[in-house]
Amino acid sequence: MMHDEQRRSWLRMCLNAAGLSLLPLPHAVFAQADRQRQRIIPSSGEKIPVMGLGTSRVFDVSRDGSALAPLKEVMRLFVERGGKMVDSSPMYGQAEAVVGDLVASLGIADQIFFATKVWIKGEQVGNEQMADSFRNMGTQHIDLMQVHNLVDTKTQLKSIRRLIQNGDVRYAGITHYTPGAFDELESWIKREKLDYVQFPYSIAGRQAEKRLLSVAADHGVATIAHRNFERGRLFARVKGKLLPSWVKEFDCDSWGNFFLKYVIADPRITNVIPATRKATHLLDNMNAGLGRLPDVEQRKRMVAYFETL
Repeated sequence: MMHDEQRRSWLRMCLNAAGLSLLPLPHAVFAQADRQRQRIIPSSGEKIPVMGLGTSRVFDVSRDGSALAPLKEVMRLFVERGGKMVDSSPMYGQAEAVVGDLVASLGIADQIFFATKVWIKGEQVGNEQMADSFRNMGTQHIDLMQVHNLVDTKTQLKSIRRLIQNGDVRYAGITHYTPGAFDELESWIKREKLDYVQFPYSIAGRQAEKRLLSVAADHGVATIAHRNFERGRLFARVKGKLLPSWVKEFDCDSWGNFFLKYVIADPRITNVIPATRKATHLLDNMNAGLGRLPDVEQRKRMVAYFETL
């Protein structure tokens, strides 16, 4: 809860400085959606907004309860501000179905890049799980299907490729949640034709910079960085700390922007997928996809400053 208050405080300070304090927050923070920074998916040349939306934990709610209302606003604002990729998984409880409900109620299916995963051993049950994902998300076409946490990777990749051949899925990928699996991710990238790889990456967890990002770039594989806030631990670390004045050099006005801009400033990052159930946080996250990004030297300065906190 404390990092929630801190982010709101910084947003208010930014608005006051710009003379926008009397405007409703969702309309005051952002400019046009078409300013959202885009990256290219190497295997196709398709452009996609770098800022995506994660659904782990926060979208696992009752489908007929009051918890849907704030998530509907998050989804609405995400698309309004130029976002496309929504990432989910059968591992996330009700998240896939909640995404489907929200997309249908908002009528925005044609504006969403659907990304989900298969997370099970066995060909038949894997096919059944992926079929469930189509039904849950309310779509006949999933843009990206990923093998979650490298579970039965060879089998599930074969099934995903069959879906691609049939025109039901467009891209194939693999994921893992821990840097301990980076060697295995690299191995699959080197021996399989993959479109995407997903892994944890933040200013506090920079292991991907050692090799994984270069391996993905060398093999033409797009990247999704998750856990950009280390599940809120980064905000706890900067509680009560002021942003340095020099972050204005790359259009940063909140700690959330600081953490996200560090990650997306690496051109090898295709997408980030911070998850949130709060509209104010969604707007702050989307702001990181606007304006200037830190250069190499500024990123080093960001790390050095963060490590003093």
